[in-house]
Amino acid sequence: MADPVHNQATPGQNTLDMIQQDATPIDDCWNRIGVLGDKSCPLLAEHVHCRNCSVYAAAATRLLDRYALAQQERRQLPAEQSAESAEAASQSLLIFRMGDEWLALATRRLIEVATVQPVHSLPHQRSRALLGVANVRGALVACLSLSELLGVEVAAAPPSTARVTPRMLIIAAQGGSVVVPVDEVDGVHRIADRQLAAASVASSQAGARFTRCVLAHKGRSVRVLDDEPLLAAMTRSLT
Repeated sequence: MADPVHNQATPGQNTLDMIQQDATPIDDCWNRIGVLGDKSCPLLAEHVHCRNCSVYAAAATRLLDRYALAQQERRQLPAEQSAESAEAASQSLLIFRMGDEWLALATRRLIEVATVQPVHSLPHQRSRALLGVANVRGALVACLSLSELLGVEVAAAPPSTARVTPRMLIIAAQGGSVVVPVDEVDGVHRIADRQLAAASVASSQAGARFTRCVLAHKGRSVRVLDDEPLLAAMTRSLT
């Protein structure tokens, strides 16, 4: 699979460009005079790295506050767009792995599959699912633990190899993009509606949180995530 993978933004998505524009009022000094800039900031001598500075932490807190504000102003997608989805003969899913479990998410929720970036923890984090923030092309993006949201324990993943490399999924959640670390990305697959309708809903996996069904795909059991309630839970973990 070509990397990174991009999706065209829909009316219900907030792209990274929108996050960057929304971040304009925040003085992103880390990009100008901090470790990502010319390193002329006088506070670097004390803090060594921008992530240790109170200015950086305050900017991250303001980012999370925006999710709460955007949640209040959330609008439903146009009815005609929902009708188009209902008439589709197939659905596009991104299949990925966390630990030893394979999962699938609708690609309409995906902005990009990106390389792994450092995640910086925050003081007084708002939920267990919030890992911290990651700097994606100069914009601070909240990073969430999908395993925590799903309520499952994920076994330790094997070391990265040339063929198996961890990735970060940038997802268009309600109110702003979020980053989710995963252990491996298989790729984007188009699955027929009739195959999804016939997928198992009787297994223990199918009864798990935010799970639509369990799909047999290429010899694997793939847990298809119910994206609407999952994205709503992502937003709640940030507000």
